[in-house]
Amino acid sequence: MTAPTAAQAMAAATARLRAAGVPDPARDARVLLAHAASVDAARITLIAPEEIAPDIAERFENLVALRAVRVPVSHLVGQRAFYGRDFKVSRDVLDPRPETESLIELSLSEPFNRVLDLGTGSGCILVTLLAEQTNAQGMGLDLSEAACLQASANAVLHGVAGRADIRQSDWFGAAEGRFDLIVANPPYLAKSEMLSVAPELRLHEPEMALTDGHDGLSAYRIIASQAQGYLTATGRVLAEIGWQQGPEVAAIFRDGGWGRVRILPDLDGRDRVLWADTPA
Repeated sequence: MTAPTAAQAMAAATARLRAAGVPDPARDARVLLAHAASVDAARITLIAPEEIAPDIAERFENLVALRAVRVPVSHLVGQRAFYGRDFKVSRDVLDPRPETESLIELSLSEPFNRVLDLGTGSGCILVTLLAEQTNAQGMGLDLSEAACLQASANAVLHGVAGRADIRQSDWFGAAEGRFDLIVANPPYLAKSEMLSVAPELRLHEPEMALTDGHDGLSAYRIIASQAQGYLTATGRVLAEIGWQQGPEVAAIFRDGGWGRVRILPDLDGRDRVLWADTPA
């Protein structure tokens, strides 16, 4: 029996993933075949007419089977792109997401020398900021030991380990000194929202990175009440928020005595980032 070509294998995988309800099945089939064949995804069209070797076909079949039960592609290939860099990920950390790049852009809009990343996870925010701001020092805190190890590995991968202090900590517990910038992408889903999120998140990403188990606002209350004790006089806090949380998060910070509070949009025009500071 003749082995299928890469194009035929991708078509069959796409149909299987579509039937399983996977969003963008053609893209996922292409990425998974590239991973199975150890080639760049951009080169898949070049090998499309060729027959697939049996070992590649077997790896591809296993990857597609896992994707069909909604294991995230990033977990299957071990990495996810974020702000122009590839970050190693696992089920121990939240996947970097495009909307979080709005937080990066706003963070880089003003200079900083020392940055604190609360709930650092994969380290994608901290590592990106240090890679972009080459004279800055940073600290990343996370309650999860596994996340701290993942963040440390990504700091090494992108050459910023010497400027990144990663510590296991419950919010500000292990923070020391003052920072020009405090950033966070905290768990902001309410407990009631967890039933409606995609299986990729609900089943394969750490629950404590997604929800506080209550109203989704607990982290903002902690940051609003404690962050001023760790900021320089001209420092600022930037935190990602759920697109419907703007008014509530802004109220938490205004009630907490912050001098200026803004809610800023992402590229889709939806509320995405809290910016809070206390002008002199």
